[in-house]
Amino acid sequence: MKRSQKAGLAALIGAGIAGGLAYWKYKTMSPEEKEQLKNRVNNAGNKLKKTTADIERSISDKYAELKNMAS
Repeated sequence: MKRSQKAGLAALIGAGIAGGLAYWKYKTMSPEEKEQLKNRVNNAGNKLKKTTADIERSISDKYAELKNMAS
């Protein structure tokens, strides 16, 4: 087995273990802790959507500006 394959396999095993621990931790959380986690995930998602929209708008503006300069 190549070195890169071993590293990939180790990463896959590590991700599986981390996923299992995360699942166990979630199952042992109180309902209040689960709600807090849900809110944090939703907030992170909303921030990501906003950032993506801002970047898309910026790129569109720059493209329009360059297009006008070329005309």
